[in-house]
Amino acid sequence: MIAMQYSFTLPADYDMTVIDRRIREKGPLLDGFARLRFKAYLSARKQDNGFSSTENLYAPFYLWDEPEGIESFLTSPGFAALTRDFGWPSVQVWQVWQTQLTSNLGTARYAIRRLQPISPYSNLAEEREKAIATAESNMKAGALATVCAFDPTAWRRMEFSLWKAVPDAVESGQTYAVGHVSR
Repeated sequence: MIAMQYSFTLPADYDMTVIDRRIREKGPLLDGFARLRFKAYLSARKQDNGFSSTENLYAPFYLWDEPEGIESFLTSPGFAALTRDFGWPSVQVWQVWQTQLTSNLGTARYAIRRLQPISPYSNLAEEREKAIATAESNMKAGALATVCAFDPTAWRRMEFSLWKAVPDAVESGQTYAVGHVSR
């Protein structure tokens, strides 16, 4: 499996209802997309109620079963339209160590993504075990999904989770609102 995310930083005064409408209209178009385990349509508003973001963001997150799914999506008319509307994003890709999904991903309303650097010469097996332990802890705390992965190009560990409600103790990372989950 491979995780993928791109993000668009929008102006502080951007009308985020445009993003909400886009998610409502475009979200169901990826339901049943080949090789897609799930896509979470994510946004964050600067100074939102319930949690704070430093920027307005539109930042979909994908979990792919196979790399061909990424290629198929990035060469699709849908991605071409997205880049025409918002610009050419940097696409982050992570090799998945572990994922846990519940059957009710569609009830997710919040997501949290944490990125942590992996120091040179780190024991990658230990890094993986730390990430898996965090994922398992999140599942016990009520997460609907967890993905732990790493990027060997930038040497970063990524932890992603979907939630019905914002967890009480969000230590760090970016919190997003979930507008739709495609499966």
